[in-house]
Amino acid sequence: MERRAFLRSSLGSAVGASVLAAGGAKAADAGTEYYQLRRYQLSSAQARGSVDYFSSALIPALNRMKIAPVGVFNVTIGITGPNPYILMPCASLDTLAKVDELLLADADYQKTAKPFFAAAAAQPAFMRIDTSLLRAFAKYPKLTLPAAAVAKKTRIYEIRTYESPNEQDHQLKLEQMQAGEAEIFQSVGAWTVFFADTLVGTRLPKLTYMLGYDDLAARDRVWTAFAAAPAWKTLNSLPRYTAEGLVSNITNEILTPAPYSQI
Repeated sequence: MERRAFLRSSLGSAVGASVLAAGGAKAADAGTEYYQLRRYQLSSAQARGSVDYFSSALIPALNRMKIAPVGVFNVTIGITGPNPYILMPCASLDTLAKVDELLLADADYQKTAKPFFAAAAAQPAFMRIDTSLLRAFAKYPKLTLPAAAVAKKTRIYEIRTYESPNEQDHQLKLEQMQAGEAEIFQSVGAWTVFFADTLVGTRLPKLTYMLGYDDLAARDRVWTAFAAAPAWKTLNSLPRYTAEGLVSNITNEILTPAPYSQI
């Protein structure tokens, strides 16, 4: 079996298993989005060369595939260095699984992306790319674009991953987050961008979500208010979610969108 056919088969199997766990095939037919989340590892010189590629070649080509809005984010607090995240939301899993093939078939992309796409091995355009496939929570099936992103105002984002010690605890954490946790974030002033289960990637099982704020001071206010919110204290004290630790590791990073980011 060819590599790309194997990839599509593997992704389809992973998604099928997740849909069944979430309560049947109807969840997959309800307009739930999928996300491909890429993280590029770049040197300083490569980072400078990537700007034209992301802004002039990759994003327009992805938009032509109905992958939109596309987010490009630099890490400002976390594992810093030139390692931008690219967030690709799409209603079609098949499109995300075949995105590289579709790029190869896009003549405009091939022309604009050539300096990056066909860089010589002695001077590569990037070092590595790490990729995850996510499926939006059934209760929050689509990405929410913050008003600040539409208006191109100053903003920051926080991407968080919650790893669980086993699949049962992972499913309980997914349940807890959809039992009101997102609404609590909204009530204390966070912008809830997306919530998703990680179907394919490293360090599974885990979920991934993104919040947005005006700035770091706003983030601090949100988390202080969230911890003190009566609704959170009630939800987080339910015996169903306290029998054992549902989360074994939390990773969070603060991101700044690139000037050309659509999120």
